[in-house]
Amino acid sequence: MPTIAEKILGKKAGKEEIVEAGEILECEVDYIMVNDVTGVPAFEVLDEFGLELEEEMKKEHVVVIQDHYVPNKDVDSAEQAKALRDYARRYGIENYYEVGSGICHQVMIEEGFAAPGRLIIGADSHTCSYGALGAFSTGIGSTEAAAAMATGRLWFKVPATQKFVIDGELKRYVMGKDIILHIIGDIGVSGSLYKSQEFYGTAIEKLSLSDRITITNMAVEAGAKAGIIPPDGKVFDFLRGRVRGEYKPVYADGNENEYERVFEYNASEIVPTVAKPFSPDNTAPASELDVPIDQAYLGSCTNGRIEDLRVAAKILKGKKVNREVRMIVVPASKSVFEQALEEGLIKIFLSADAFVCGPTCGACLGGHMGVLASGERCISTTNRNFIGRMGHKDSEVYLANPAVVAASALKGRITDPTRLDIRR
Repeated sequence: MPTIAEKILGKKAGKEEIVEAGEILECEVDYIMVNDVTGVPAFEVLDEFGLELEEEMKKEHVVVIQDHYVPNKDVDSAEQAKALRDYARRYGIENYYEVGSGICHQVMIEEGFAAPGRLIIGADSHTCSYGALGAFSTGIGSTEAAAAMATGRLWFKVPATQKFVIDGELKRYVMGKDIILHIIGDIGVSGSLYKSQEFYGTAIEKLSLSDRITITNMAVEAGAKAGIIPPDGKVFDFLRGRVRGEYKPVYADGNENEYERVFEYNASEIVPTVAKPFSPDNTAPASELDVPIDQAYLGSCTNGRIEDLRVAAKILKGKKVNREVRMIVVPASKSVFEQALEEGLIKIFLSADAFVCGPTCGACLGGHMGVLASGERCISTTNRNFIGRMGHKDSEVYLANPAVVAASALKGRITDPTRLDIRR
């Protein structure tokens, strides 16, 4: 009676019998995603294979997205982007997304590549995001991406699965980000090493798809191979008229004995949470911190969706960002940006003196569009806070949900939004 991960991998390997954790399988892959950082090395390896381009490459399964160093910050990044662009043209990649389309994981979800029961790999560690739609998705290296591009297949070791059950009602300003930070703070950054995480419970069922994506996005921060939430009506509604091709939802059989371990949490006990430097498991309640900040960042594949922008805009409306703070707002895709414009959210951010730009991964990885100087601190909705992650090795990154980031931008120091006098 297998788990979701075991079922998907077994199906993609063409196995009729039940597969178990630890087995090595060669599986058919639905999609392979590469971006401007990882794509060029993948295509360089593909070149070495000497394929007949039209006859052999599985190009219909390949998705290429320019998102990390966009707009190009210097000559080197421009050359890298040009090389990827040239490869996409040369190999006839139809699923190519140019500068401004969006952050790769948001694009994969919005454009209907991610769907229940699918096996998706991406040359980016946060590919696990698509598990929010019931897929088995995981990050791989550029060489592995090249192999999958050439053959449409890749080998996997079937991971053991951990079950996380979050029941109860979430408090005001507690979001998916707080749930996953709470879990990582509990089990540690190696707590799910090469495991698949499955998420259940009444709190998960009530979450928006956006918050679910946040949770599976950060599964890798606990070392997980994949994070999966069983698909439901919210997923099916989102995919209607959007998904590419057919899909079939996959569910676990409900046997608790199939899980390596079951973790249970009371949602009402989870509070707005912050991960302090220099690890996502170094967590503390936002209410216990009183740390001055220099920058507040709202965006990324973790929390740059329209729901995230709405939460922050509601807190910022009619107010000004603290004069000692730079606030940067980056919608996760062109589509999110357009919707934020239509809803008047961008005007709210600009009126609050925040800086708003088109979709890019730049600041999250310390590349550009928000790099930190020595000694600076940033409260950020991104997913990693390692040494030097967003800039200088002597800078500091604190991870939090959009409400905490917005409240902190107003106060000039890390702030629990429940302590602000703001009506819902």
